[in-house]
Amino acid sequence: MHPAVLNAIAALVAQGKTPTVATTKAKLAEPVAMPLIIAGLTAYKNNPDLLSALDEQPKQSTQSPEQDSAQTQLDRIEAKLDKLLALLESR
Repeated sequence: MHPAVLNAIAALVAQGKTPTVATTKAKLAEPVAMPLIIAGLTAYKNNPDLLSALDEQPKQSTQSPEQDSAQTQLDRIEAKLDKLLALLESR
């Protein structure tokens, strides 16, 4: 679950409100893609104890999910570029 979505859901629950897509999106401190918001809400609705379980786990990654996602996307772009260059060189 995206950390910003988790924080927004936790804030809503702490206020005694039921998290919805709209209320969660309104509470976000940073822009988050709609599929991540929906996935976070679905995970929470399937297991409301998820918030307390996630708070107890230590943070393992030093990179944010946005950085991981950007790095993965960059790796894919580089691989495509390498293929294109190989095709151009073979002609």
